[in-house]
Amino acid sequence: MKHKASAVLAAGAAIAAAAIALGSPPSAVAIPTGPGTAPSGPCALRGINDDVAESADTPAGFARSSGVVRALTLFVDFPDARATMSPSARFAEFFPAATNYFHTSSYGRLTYQPTPLLRWIHMSRPLAAYGIQRGASFDPSSDGGYHALSREVLREVDPVVDFRDYDVINVIATPNAGPPATRTVLSVTFSGGDMGLKTADGVPFRNASFIWSRQSGVSAFRVLNHENAHSFGLPDLYFTDDRDAPPPVGHWDPMDEDWGPSNDFVGWHKWKLGWLSADQVHCAPRHGTPGEHTLTPIATPGGTKIVVVPTSPRTALVVEARTRALLDPAVCRPGILVYRVATHVPSGRGPLRIVDATPHSGGCYRGNKYVDPELTDATFLPGDTYTDPHSGAAVTVLTENPDGTYRVRVTPARN
Repeated sequence: MKHKASAVLAAGAAIAAAAIALGSPPSAVAIPTGPGTAPSGPCALRGINDDVAESADTPAGFARSSGVVRALTLFVDFPDARATMSPSARFAEFFPAATNYFHTSSYGRLTYQPTPLLRWIHMSRPLAAYGIQRGASFDPSSDGGYHALSREVLREVDPVVDFRDYDVINVIATPNAGPPATRTVLSVTFSGGDMGLKTADGVPFRNASFIWSRQSGVSAFRVLNHENAHSFGLPDLYFTDDRDAPPPVGHWDPMDEDWGPSNDFVGWHKWKLGWLSADQVHCAPRHGTPGEHTLTPIATPGGTKIVVVPTSPRTALVVEARTRALLDPAVCRPGILVYRVATHVPSGRGPLRIVDATPHSGGCYRGNKYVDPELTDATFLPGDTYTDPHSGAAVTVLTENPDGTYRVRVTPARN
């Protein structure tokens, strides 16, 4: 294959590689480097198959989420918001931190390689002319919105970039363009199928994340991990319809809260993304017999990670162990996390919800304004039992073992 490249692109790749090499600490344990396996079996529930969703299988058109993922990273500014920093400085706000996050969360099964085009791409019109606001669309028939912005970006970079070489696209705006993230979050991803914009290389312009402003908190880079996870097929877990309701997941997964201190992905997402092998997932199908399982905490490579308990053809309880760790510094009540997955519920409408072991307690992590505290003590401890009132499925936490694993008894659904 003939590769198009410019000197600035090649230089950017070299800088990115050096930054990642310098920023990646040596692993304390042996971590498998190969990709995991796609979910299969009676607990790999099907559901929505034309959009991001909690369905175990991710439809064609989305980016790969294990193995080597190549990310083209571009930088844009506007006549009324010219960049006041170098593109390499803006790049350094996200990398190598976002790469290291994916490496740790995937147990080494995702190697994320960002390649930056280290120059500012100047848009022809002021930001307001594109109508970029929360909910702006990717409409090929519109003279504004993300399609119009992307057309300009594509005209600038198509001569020097071969889009066949990349799995995802990051378009990062100068941080002084648009409102601060503390007031309005504009970052968005358009993922999956053909969006009506072709590159000169014959592949669609898709799986593109647009990053605006700056997030707040000690791991502000994670807005990119959140947005790229949409390109991998994951839905929003926070409510996107402006309802006045408590967060359904809180700080247990970055697809809900991705501000403030770091938080890891839940085990169901790791399975869906191919970061867990088949023997790390136990299935307790309906009408089965009760069984005991030893769960290794999500943060620890190896071992059984989740027990999936289907409660209908499209819903399940999932059981996993969560403890304080590098990606989970806000865990203040280590124990067993239980949550409901609904593969027929759309993104932003609560397709995954945490079961709170201590409802109305006020939580145990109250020191950070970016963490909703109520669900921070949602875990179940040894001696606790949760019984699903609709299906009869039950989870009892038996012991926390000296090696940090947890023993649980799971009773499959009856109804």
